[in-house]
Amino acid sequence: MMGKKGHIALIFWIFLIGNVSAQTIPLGMPVLDDYLRRAQLLGRVDSASSWMIRPLYPTEAFGIKDGFDLDSSVVDFDQSRFHRFVDVDSARQLKLLMLPASYRLQYNSTYAFGVNDGAMIPNRGFQQVLSFGAYAEFGKWSLQFQPEILMAQNRDYIGFPIEHQATVLFYYEYMNRIDMPERFGNKSFNRFYLGQSSLRYNVKEFSIGMSTENLWWGPGRRNSLLLGNNAPGFFHFTVNTRKPVSSPVGSFEGQLISGFLNSTDFLPPHPDYSIQQNPVYIPKRENGNRYLSGIVLTYQPKWVPGLFLGYGATNHLYRDEVQVMGDILPIFNGRKGPENVYDPVRDRRQQFSSGFFRWLSPEGHFEFYGEYGTRGNSRRVSDFMITPEKGRAFTFGFSHLMALGKPGNYFQISSEMTQTGQTIREEIRQLRTWYIHDHVRHGYTHQGQVLGVGNGPASNQIFVEFAWVKDMNRLGFQMERIVYNNDFYYYRYEASKDFRNKYVDLVPSLVADWRFGNVLVSGRFQYVNTLNYKWFLENQPDQYFVPGYDRKNFVANLGVAYLFR
Repeated sequence: MMGKKGHIALIFWIFLIGNVSAQTIPLGMPVLDDYLRRAQLLGRVDSASSWMIRPLYPTEAFGIKDGFDLDSSVVDFDQSRFHRFVDVDSARQLKLLMLPASYRLQYNSTYAFGVNDGAMIPNRGFQQVLSFGAYAEFGKWSLQFQPEILMAQNRDYIGFPIEHQATVLFYYEYMNRIDMPERFGNKSFNRFYLGQSSLRYNVKEFSIGMSTENLWWGPGRRNSLLLGNNAPGFFHFTVNTRKPVSSPVGSFEGQLISGFLNSTDFLPPHPDYSIQQNPVYIPKRENGNRYLSGIVLTYQPKWVPGLFLGYGATNHLYRDEVQVMGDILPIFNGRKGPENVYDPVRDRRQQFSSGFFRWLSPEGHFEFYGEYGTRGNSRRVSDFMITPEKGRAFTFGFSHLMALGKPGNYFQISSEMTQTGQTIREEIRQLRTWYIHDHVRHGYTHQGQVLGVGNGPASNQIFVEFAWVKDMNRLGFQMERIVYNNDFYYYRYEASKDFRNKYVDLVPSLVADWRFGNVLVSGRFQYVNTLNYKWFLENQPDQYFVPGYDRKNFVANLGVAYLFR
């Protein structure tokens, strides 16, 4: 019998000898992911790429010889022990590359905190993700095998307090409509994922294949309304562009996916609690695995250099309820009509769509972007014109690099605001909240984590960063304000007129990225000051304005990537 190492080696060779896709920069790769976007603002790489469909293909989109070798200082086939060409016959060669090995570590001192961290889970204590792999290219076939190993302490911590008795029933109106556990079991949590792996057939600007890579749709740097890297990557089939496709009216990019989402067996806090002998937890169906399809398109008008426009839509339902082609590829099938009219086909789907833009100025080292999304694709244009704020979410942000006295040194200022909380009372009272659903009661999640905005349903954030940057190096300060589930806050406290209980995080952070030869190091150190943790506030009869359950948390993130020469 083979041990674990033998199984991993066998999987590697099975992938390597198969026919497989094109090399990408994975989402969240220490240093490289952020540096490449700054390089586009500085005009160091082609500005034709919209940056709104990720992962990126630097070799195709930016003309970089090898995707992770952004400055051509790492890969040398004549000298390298890890990268080489293998002659298959007199006319064909097999290209082999050792991909960067990365290690990411996170520590939470008091309670779970952290988003857009891929395979990582809500965790107290230490957790770490190790990623490694290789890339093979033969003719039009390419294989990227880059698995991830997660090891999390998963220590116990105080979550939603049972003393919060008057609020438990309201809270479970949300927990019964989404698979988003506070804690993943009661012991250490270890997993092996295929991670950022893919198998593709590539023809010119196009690629078709299968993948488990994290996807990011939209222009945001911090948040994506439709798809981001908050959860582990899910298995999906994909047809996509690897670089902009030119036409007489401008250039286009796009992706069409057909994917599979998995549920967890972990329960929300206090699932056995009852109020007047009525249990607050309503069990979800045993098979919570779901099918996700989606499309995203971007357009760069020929007459307005630097402007990118985009549209994305996703459709999500239980796998055993897929019946017609409209379920499998519902590209423009939103089942238009009034929401108060019963439509069983529409109501068993969870759908989102968004329109977005990005304006890029390499000459001014500046970008401005925004995304506007709607919950559900069934609204008619007339309804939208009357109440455009109904069911909406949005993101706006900018980034600017200002030259300093020394050549190559820049001061970067960035900011982004995202709101998924609703502003129409009817939407809040009817529980029409982003990412939860009455029928798809596992919500818009994979492996227990939201696919879009990482802070969860109805969260609102505002973020600002000031940093010194030079090439791949960065030293900066960040400040973020996070309001958790604002819809729940109004759903619970509107009737009592008690508006003291907002659950808010104030998060100052120090960040640093640095390159030491072929070692890339990234660090982020955060102090999380939480006001009214889990919306909890202890009333005092003789005083109205009293401190809530305020808590403190220290968070440290460290990422290291090693570039094989």
